[in-house]
Amino acid sequence: MSTPPAISAPAAPNPALGVAPVAIPHTHTEDAVAIFTGVLLISVGVAFFTSAGLLTGGTAGLAFLLHYATGIGFGKIFFVLNLPFYWLALRKLGRAFTVKTFIAVLLLSLLTELQSQLLQFAQLQPLYAAIAGGLITGTGFLVLFRHRCSLGGVGIAALYLQDRYGWRAGKVQMAVDCCIVLLALWTVEPLRVAWSIAGAVALNLVLAMNHRPGRYMAV
Repeated sequence: MSTPPAISAPAAPNPALGVAPVAIPHTHTEDAVAIFTGVLLISVGVAFFTSAGLLTGGTAGLAFLLHYATGIGFGKIFFVLNLPFYWLALRKLGRAFTVKTFIAVLLLSLLTELQSQLLQFAQLQPLYAAIAGGLITGTGFLVLFRHRCSLGGVGIAALYLQDRYGWRAGKVQMAVDCCIVLLALWTVEPLRVAWSIAGAVALNLVLAMNHRPGRYMAV
């Protein structure tokens, strides 16, 4: 019996020949599943942080700090903080991005409200919570970013700066997150702030290594 001819793999596009890879747009179903998946992962990461008494970065972290300082509800502060970023997203990143981001923010708000009924930890070490929560949350953000979506606030600014100036979204968000967590020294014990910074670094390392121009075409 003769051996069937081997089927060769398609040749990769050759940049030297000027042939660019073709980006296949995501379908609405793929976007919907990705938004739910990303937000669900982020809500689990937030549960790790809050159960261990840690802080999150980004707009949510700033909203938590203002909530502790003023007593105003977290949801109200979070919504108000995001308003100028929605305007930026609509003008610079498009209507589709803005609508998907609004849906993601709303879904995360609902999930975090139900989180205590769905997920509880009997014992959780702060350092483990910081690293695991950061990696899980970073993966969730990566899913959202690759479907042209975010959770508002710093995420919108980071994506805009990456598209406009080529700054890596992960590095931008890491710098902002660390600044926000450092502000918590006024209200939180230093050791927990240190764990929170470790969580912010873990989160943004996922983005810095995996979300960069040319590595993935989000359409």
